[in-house]
Amino acid sequence: MLDKIWVADLGCLAYEEAFALQRRLAEDRDAGRVPDLLLFVEHPPVITLGRRGSRDDIYATPEQLAALGISVHETNRGGLVTYHGPGQVVGYPIARLRSLAGDAPSYVRGLETTIIRTLAGLGVAARRDACHRGVFADGGKLAAIGVAVSRGVTMHGFALNLQPDLEHFALINPCGIGDLGVTSVERVVGRAVDAGDVRRALAFHFGEVFNRTMVPAPPSILEGLCPIDPSGSVGVPATATVGT
Repeated sequence: MLDKIWVADLGCLAYEEAFALQRRLAEDRDAGRVPDLLLFVEHPPVITLGRRGSRDDIYATPEQLAALGISVHETNRGGLVTYHGPGQVVGYPIARLRSLAGDAPSYVRGLETTIIRTLAGLGVAARRDACHRGVFADGGKLAAIGVAVSRGVTMHGFALNLQPDLEHFALINPCGIGDLGVTSVERVVGRAVDAGDVRRALAFHFGEVFNRTMVPAPPSILEGLCPIDPSGSVGVPATATVGT
């Protein structure tokens, strides 16, 4: 199964539901019941705090966020505070780190390369930043990266701004580098882009970068989502994290 990666498009899914699914699939991957996977999802408006995140980096009050329909969730990925919402493509690879990329720095660099190659196909001259993880273009950050590795299996991943509501990023200090700005593909190229085309391009380049064959996941992997822990605990022990 090492040469294949299952790809699944989850559509629009609440953050906590997607997180529960990631945990279940990470356990399945650890047990060898499934091969490596790449999940695509779009989230309703949500602010997430990584392990180094602080609510001081959320500038809006709980009442203001509620009025905007934006929820807040703590999670086990690396990094600080970020925003997800409609108009983003979020990618969650669930994969054995060592066989996929060797180590976490190489994995993160591979994710950046995947996004940069995808954006080149859209006419966007994207680049890395010497001091910060993620992908940037003139005008600000286009993609955030934050991952976790539990029992050698990756979780979380990247979020690419196609045409999100950029005003929502003003509610936070995104990834702790709000002074660099946040932008979108739509703002850079002057037009909306098709999210389906972008997901397909991301999957293609992911396979190219990591030397894997990308195949559609069977629908059965999306059945029986894990019950959401009402305590809000992430419930994933022994986790290493990397993030922006």
